[in-house]
Amino acid sequence: MLRVYYCNFQSPAISICALKFSLFPTHSISSTRPFITTTTTSPLSQTLISSPSSSSFKRVFRMMDHSASRASASYSTGSSPDVGRELLVQHLLVKEEDKDLLFELQKRLVRGEDLSDLAVEYSICPSKQEGGMLGWVRKGQMVPEFEEAAFTAPLNKVVKCKTQFGWHLLQVLSEREESVLKDIQPEELHEKLQDPDFREEAQFIDVREPHEVERASLSGFQVLPLQQFGSWGPEITTKLDPQKDTYVLCHHGMRSLQVAKWLQTQGFSKIYNIAGGIHAYAVKADPSIPTY
Repeated sequence: MLRVYYCNFQSPAISICALKFSLFPTHSISSTRPFITTTTTSPLSQTLISSPSSSSFKRVFRMMDHSASRASASYSTGSSPDVGRELLVQHLLVKEEDKDLLFELQKRLVRGEDLSDLAVEYSICPSKQEGGMLGWVRKGQMVPEFEEAAFTAPLNKVVKCKTQFGWHLLQVLSEREESVLKDIQPEELHEKLQDPDFREEAQFIDVREPHEVERASLSGFQVLPLQQFGSWGPEITTKLDPQKDTYVLCHHGMRSLQVAKWLQTQGFSKIYNIAGGIHAYAVKADPSIPTY
């Protein structure tokens, strides 16, 4: 049975994140997951959310991708057939020495028990709070052993792999073409915003805090403050359409990049981070917008 979970960014700082790359070092956030290749020590991947705080949100997003530390988003390239492919993955993690437990869990899975239920009870990865759900992952985000197992696993079949964090039982629940995340320059956005059809077809979010929005804002942007992530994060797919082009704004482009990366894990197909934020927009595109 496929269950939908949101990742709790308040999970203990151990593991999942380490599987993925540290994405946002500029915020000095400690990672919270295991397998993501990152500068931190946790293992896997940041992803879905359940009543998280903004600080825990930041911890999760350190795991994703070195490109984020440069505050720019771009397409990945390569000749591998897996480039451009994303997998929806869940897993459970046990210590390397717990082989008896590993074998017992494998037997229970063969008998028809649900991986998510076993993850909640036995996994030592913080993702256990979400039934082991890691969200959508792509090549280059995880430690090599986990990545190899995930990208060669048959759909919906539980497979085993060993990493520096211990033994994993993982399951690929779905796959899709890689979502698009890229920067858009303020001048280009300003030109697009003059077209009523563009405003109708796209969706716009501003992740700054209310006191910032009072000082400077762009019309048509829905305000979803990062500090209030716990209130709107779990409901994001009811507030926004994942199939629409989504434009994300903040003050200088860093917070918006964090949210844009997270939107990728929630199934949003095309996300645009406004480079330099509203400050750059005011300086480069529309001087009538106040700077602060």
